[in-house]
Amino acid sequence: MNTKRTTLNAYLACTATIHAKLAQLQQLADDHFGHDPDALNWGHVGDLGRVDAALDDLLAIFGSKDE
Repeated sequence: MNTKRTTLNAYLACTATIHAKLAQLQQLADDHFGHDPDALNWGHVGDLGRVDAALDDLLAIFGSKDE
């Protein structure tokens, strides 16, 4: 069994999954995350704040310089 090939295949599969999730997140963002812009409340703002912080954490893992 070629471990390197198996690792590469798993890596590429994870990458494809991440790209799909990013596309889904982009669609949700484009649709205001399913919220009516005229009916927003502070809870919605808090939810987005947690998402923003989580994205910062993810970017930090990969050494993003654009924070």
